[in-house]
Amino acid sequence: MARTRPTPTVTVPGAGTLFALRAIGLVILARWLHSMAQMNFLTALEGMASSPAASLNLVFLFLLIVLPGAKARVERPFHPLPQWLRQALRFFGVLGFLFAIGSIGVFVWTAGWRRTFHAVADTNGWLVAAPALYAAVVWICRPRALWRSNFAARRFAIGRFAVSIDAATRTTVVWRESRKVGQYDARELSVRWLSGAPQGGAIAPGPALLPAPVQADAPASATDVAETVAASNSSDSTADQGTAQSAATPEPVASAAARPDAVGSAAPHGDKPARRPKIELLWDSPAAAGHNRQTVFRARLASEGDRTAARALDAALKQV
Repeated sequence: MARTRPTPTVTVPGAGTLFALRAIGLVILARWLHSMAQMNFLTALEGMASSPAASLNLVFLFLLIVLPGAKARVERPFHPLPQWLRQALRFFGVLGFLFAIGSIGVFVWTAGWRRTFHAVADTNGWLVAAPALYAAVVWICRPRALWRSNFAARRFAIGRFAVSIDAATRTTVVWRESRKVGQYDARELSVRWLSGAPQGGAIAPGPALLPAPVQADAPASATDVAETVAASNSSDSTADQGTAQSAATPEPVASAAARPDAVGSAAPHGDKPARRPKIELLWDSPAAAGHNRQTVFRARLASEGDRTAARALDAALKQV
């Protein structure tokens, strides 16, 4: 009995990005055609031909809907678009967002808030949705790494850089967004922590101040012992009061020992470079003349995920 082949339900990484961009382009185009249908098409086309903003919007909509060269691939989950297309969409998206915000701001300045609210209601919220759509395009095309960090597969994402280590061949491939920076020998790479923060910003606490060692006094004579015993018997109440007072008052040694710990714990919060350190990936190749101690990339650790990936990359390179 022949079995039917099940339909795969897992989508290729990056297909959602293409779908979102095309959906935004179709929504803007549909709204544009709806606005042109409310007036004469010939008049609208003549106005578009003499308007640079309309020409830029036409190019933006063409790139957003057609997406030339875009393809969802498993090895590039966050970059299904070519680099030139991402840059173009981000540039046109910023221009469209600024134009929309400027036009709405001029309308609010001249018409007032009451007429603005009526205009938003008459356009079904398009005055608010249009800048949001342009901002969504800019956010989707933001600079990011090629993939997420996967420490088991030896893939690391730090800022917009992605690093892949092949343990079998001992090679390392570095990507900046969707552009390949180079392929290196993993034994010739090392991570350098900048901004005075070793190992991702951890600062070692200062040594605790230990109390001074008690030195043994010379042996007391018999008369001294007798006088001490007599003094202790005659002043029991005074000794009890002194003991209670000393127990209530903390020793200066304990306070001095706790002070460096407090300073050390407060240092990372007050030092900005320690909170957001930078790292460098250095390539030191003795065989390549002129490439000794070359910086492959320099990145700022802006999030906890970046700091964790940097520490894992440092440990992985030391293990190779």
